[in-house]
Amino acid sequence: MKNENLLKCQLQSDEDQSEDNSTASVSGQDSLERYGQIEMPKRAENPRGNIWYLPIIGHIEGHVIMPATNKTTKYEHVIPMLLNAAESLEVDGLMVVLNTVGGDVEAGLAIAELISNFSKPTVSLVLGGGHSIGVPLAVAAQHSFIAASASMTVHPVRVNGTVVGAQQTYDHFNKMQERIVEFIVQNSQISKGRLRELMLDTEQLALDVGTFLIGEEAVKERIIDEVGGLHTAMEKLYQMIAENKPADS
Repeated sequence: MKNENLLKCQLQSDEDQSEDNSTASVSGQDSLERYGQIEMPKRAENPRGNIWYLPIIGHIEGHVIMPATNKTTKYEHVIPMLLNAAESLEVDGLMVVLNTVGGDVEAGLAIAELISNFSKPTVSLVLGGGHSIGVPLAVAAQHSFIAASASMTVHPVRVNGTVVGAQQTYDHFNKMQERIVEFIVQNSQISKGRLRELMLDTEQLALDVGTFLIGEEAVKERIIDEVGGLHTAMEKLYQMIAENKPADS
C-alpha cells in the first residue's frame, strides 16, 4: 500500500511538471509573438558570394611571445584559419583588413605567401596603418585598397637585441631584405629600384630611414592599387567572385 501511494504521488508530480512546462512554453511563445520574435532566421547564403574577413591587427607575433600590453596577431592562429578557408565551400572570397605596425618577418611573410596563393578572389584593405611587414601583407591580395587617411611606412629590416658585428650578419640582413623586396615587387606594380629608394630615404623619418606614405601617395608609388573604403573593397571583391564563378552556375 505504501509503495502504491508513492507511485501515485510520483505520477501526479510528473503530470504537474508536464503541465507547468507546457504552460511555460505557451507563455514564452506568447511573449515572442508579442514582440515579433518568433524565431531567429537561419543564416542565408549571400547570392553575391560569401566573404570571409581576416583582420590583421597590431603587432604580428612570431615565434617569440609579445608582452601582454601589445595588441597582437598570432601567426599560428591565422595560418590554420587560411588553410580552412581555402578548402571551405562556404567561402567564396577573402578580404584582408590591415591595421598593423608590422612585426616578425618570418611570420608576416608566411601569412603573405598563403594570401598570395589563395585559390579564391582576394582583396586587401589598409585602415589606419600597414607598416613594415604589413606592406607585403597588403600587396599579397589580388587587388589592394588603402583608406584615404591610412598610412604605410616602408623601411629596411631591423632587429632588436645583440647583433654580432660580422660579415655573415650583414649578409643575413641583406638576404632577409631581399626576400621582402622581391615579394613586394612581384605582387605590386612598383619597381625594385624605386622600392629601395623609398626604404633608404633619410629625409622623412627623424630617427630612422624609410618613407611614410599616406593614402593616395601609396597608390602613386604603385604599391597599392586604389584608394577606397570598406564598401569599395567589398564591391570589388563581389565583382571578382562573380567573374570567378563557373559559367554554368
